[in-house]
Amino acid sequence: MKMFTKLALVSSLAISANAMAMQSMDDAALSAATGQDGINIGIALGSGGVSIDKLYLHDNDGLASSTGITGASGTAGAIAISGVTVTQKGTGNLLDLAIDTNGASGSNGAFLNVAATVGAVDIHVGSIGVGTSGTLNQTTAVRGITETAPTEIISGLDLSLGQISANVQLGSTPQGAMIKVNSSLKGGLTLSNFGINDAAGGGKIVLDKVMVRGAGNTTGDLDVNANISVVPTGLKIQNNSAQGMNVYAQGVHLGAAGNASIGDLEIQGLNVGTSTITISGH
Repeated sequence: MKMFTKLALVSSLAISANAMAMQSMDDAALSAATGQDGINIGIALGSGGVSIDKLYLHDNDGLASSTGITGASGTAGAIAISGVTVTQKGTGNLLDLAIDTNGASGSNGAFLNVAATVGAVDIHVGSIGVGTSGTLNQTTAVRGITETAPTEIISGLDLSLGQISANVQLGSTPQGAMIKVNSSLKGGLTLSNFGINDAAGGGKIVLDKVMVRGAGNTTGDLDVNANISVVPTGLKIQNNSAQGMNVYAQGVHLGAAGNASIGDLEIQGLNVGTSTITISGH
């Protein structure tokens, strides 16, 4: 019995020591992960990035015949986007999130704060078209369109975006909007291989490359300063940036991509001021 007693005592001491050590480590880890230090989340894409085969936006009541517009029939239709890929440029994380919860203070209520940094990305869109909405299969969650292929509107595009940061507040919003973007889009943005089809005429307008850069600097960084809010009438986007933009459209082809270019289009110092965009359904 004495032997069993000694073994039990030694085991108890060992378990107690380990438990105390584990408790200390757990507290430290918990504090760093979910306590006063908040939560940090980093997301990095694999070499293949993210891909979407088909993306549909369904207009369930179509264009009402009462509008008197030629062709209007009230038939449900869809915008069809296919062949979308998103790949990150460089190493590190594509998305870094710093999440904190702040209690009420003064006139401000409690809120959840998410500081987000999105790395540079390349976005490819295979094509954008329109089609007739199909019937939703609730088992497979697939609706699609009734046509074999949509009527193509845009033959495709490639978009290159630099790094940008934004801050999101949920609950009380002392920053004045749900999403506050006050950052620089590093190197501006570049749109290439962009084509608009005329289905009836059979031709297209093709732009080899469109460059949008921030004016007043040597890097092309584009100041992005905007408030994004959800208001009772819809989604409201308020531009606050006073920076001008330089836009250069390189290689404008009419009729077909292989046709001779009519030249390049250049715009210097484009400034949209404190314009507001409101998006809502109807």
